[in-house]
Amino acid sequence: MSLMFGKARTCNIVTVPEHEPAECNVVVLGVMGVGKSALTVKFLTKRFISEYDPNLEDTYSTEEIVDQQPVHVRVMDTADQHGPVNCERYLGWASAFLIVYSIESQRSFEGCQQYLEAVTLYTKGLQPEAPVLLIGNKVDMERYRQVSKTDGSALASRYGCLFFEVSACLDFLSVQHIFHEAIREVRRETERNMPMRPLFIAEDKPVINLSSAPSLTACYKELPAPATAKLVTVKSSRAQSKRRAPTLTLLKGFKIF
Repeated sequence: MSLMFGKARTCNIVTVPEHEPAECNVVVLGVMGVGKSALTVKFLTKRFISEYDPNLEDTYSTEEIVDQQPVHVRVMDTADQHGPVNCERYLGWASAFLIVYSIESQRSFEGCQQYLEAVTLYTKGLQPEAPVLLIGNKVDMERYRQVSKTDGSALASRYGCLFFEVSACLDFLSVQHIFHEAIREVRRETERNMPMRPLFIAEDKPVINLSSAPSLTACYKELPAPATAKLVTVKSSRAQSKRRAPTLTLLKGFKIF
């Protein structure tokens, strides 16, 4: 297997005005059939899709409130046909990676290891480093389980990433939790790499922090434009409770239940 990588990722940390949310780009990876699209749409709409085109790649946009802080989230639901061979389109764009396998498929578990190797190889040494979360999906199919929770946890420990098991079919809160955890990890990584703010000390006066702007930070990157990608904007009711009801435009062929 050959891996193709683009140039080293650059990330400019800027101070964001108080009325503008930070940004977070989440890429969902995994072999075909593990439920990447189902997880993505469950997070965006609280609904489960049973049929979709696995050959199309989509990018969605929504606003979330995570720990009382607004954040603009863009989620890329990838459609790699042959694993992480041509992955340069999302490696430099992502703020965080969700690498998904199905607990009922040993093949998908082995496939996600290739993604872990590709992502960790690329992100090694980058500052800030993009967090990686390993996700075992389809726990509603427990009776067909081929990958134990112990094996999933061990693999995550080997690569130093967080590990969760969820069901896109059953539980919205657990799905929401993994996306919010990705956002939290991005914030922590960004804060760890922020430079020290200068202090001015005057006689008989309290210490004054010259950087009085809000502490929210964001990593601005251009949205990749693969031939099969389509940008869909979602206004989340959780972040827009005083505005109109949320809307989501999906590709033809989706069935939502």
